[in-house]
Amino acid sequence: MNSDLGPTDVDCLLTARWVLPMTSPPIEDGAVWVRGGRIASVGPRDAVEAEAGPCRRFVFDRAALVPGLVNVHTHVELTALRGFVEDRDFFRWIRKLTEAKYEVLSSEEILASSLWGGLEATRAGVTTMGEVCDIGAAPRALATAGLRGVVYQEVFGPADEDADASLQILQQKLADHLAASFSRLKIGVSPHAPYSVSSTLFEKVIELAREHDYPVCVHAAESRAERDFVFRGEGPFADWLRARGISWKAPRCSTVEYLERLGVLATRPLLVHCIDCSSDDLARLAATQTAVAHCPKSNAKLGHGIAPLAGMLEAKVRVGLGSDSVVSNNTCDLFEELRLASLLLRAGPDDGVGGAWTARDALGLATLAGAEALGLADQVGSLEAGKFADIIAVDLSGPHAEPVHDVEAALVWSASARDVVFTMVEGEVLYEDGRFSRLDEPALRQEIEAIARKLSAAFHKCL
Repeated sequence: MNSDLGPTDVDCLLTARWVLPMTSPPIEDGAVWVRGGRIASVGPRDAVEAEAGPCRRFVFDRAALVPGLVNVHTHVELTALRGFVEDRDFFRWIRKLTEAKYEVLSSEEILASSLWGGLEATRAGVTTMGEVCDIGAAPRALATAGLRGVVYQEVFGPADEDADASLQILQQKLADHLAASFSRLKIGVSPHAPYSVSSTLFEKVIELAREHDYPVCVHAAESRAERDFVFRGEGPFADWLRARGISWKAPRCSTVEYLERLGVLATRPLLVHCIDCSSDDLARLAATQTAVAHCPKSNAKLGHGIAPLAGMLEAKVRVGLGSDSVVSNNTCDLFEELRLASLLLRAGPDDGVGGAWTARDALGLATLAGAEALGLADQVGSLEAGKFADIIAVDLSGPHAEPVHDVEAALVWSASARDVVFTMVEGEVLYEDGRFSRLDEPALRQEIEAIARKLSAAFHKCL
């Protein structure tokens, strides 16, 4: 493949051995014509070439053109903590992560961490993200990287009496994000989780979200510790609140039902993880059109279990694929993620869902279904005329991928993020042949290495 690196501000034509529209079967020897940052035409090479006429060209002889991947749950602010918080129970894991983030890293270091996460996503073919941020560096970093997505600003406050103060902090951060006018980013809110947000604060945040039409995201039904907290008022989270003098009366129901009672599900939110979900919970999610961020690698690594993907699909719950942070996953690789999701689904009970699961279904989790989960399916997630030209090229010429009998199967069962050779967002080339158009990889690498040394030196502070 050859071309000049740089933003594509003119018409261009991308041709490849395969093109995967996602809404129709793969096209062998296909092409995509891009005009004004949007897809003008998709189809067989000869037909699209004739339609496009003379324009800039990108030629991928042994690769597949795929819609930019949609990672519905990330925390790029935590990228510098990759490998720093390992082999701990969930409560201790959260405590160490939190102490490192607030007590060790500066705001500029959090920004560098976020930019490194944006660089990794770009290299991995992720063009759209459902990013949950705390410090507030993520929107600036993703905008700098040129990526698209929904950025959910987190809010915390487990004490009812602190709800107004927490809400004011949230509103100021939202105002800062909105004032920056990030063209490819939508701003939302994320009341973090049932154990870190009081019922009063939940209700206030949901009222704010409804008033301003903010998308909502909540970590929910993630762990046994959370279930003990919500259902019985026991366990490490309850003990932690009591030690701080914060009272907690357990609602004695599932997390999903608790969020329904608080009015959260009425906003059609994105719930992250949803491992501990009964059939009744799944029915609630489907009825309210709540979406789920399925994060199989993170769920497994933290020992939380396996989310009921088969049940979600049977109940017709909207599901997208998320990597979670690299603290709990270690890589932003949606090919690994969709492969594990597929393997776990097929290895589950013989209920008919796993057996009927296809490679296109798996790819859909990381593209169109993910876009639907974020409310962006009218803009991205498939290669269709009128949608933004968010396109990646995945090289399938390696010995681990060839021969390619079925391109969809090759992408699901053989490919990885390392096979991505080209990333475009809205017609702008962000990554090509190992080079980034917007980000300085060597300079960022130096910053990340300095942060790692600082974290190692301060390790004793985070025990």
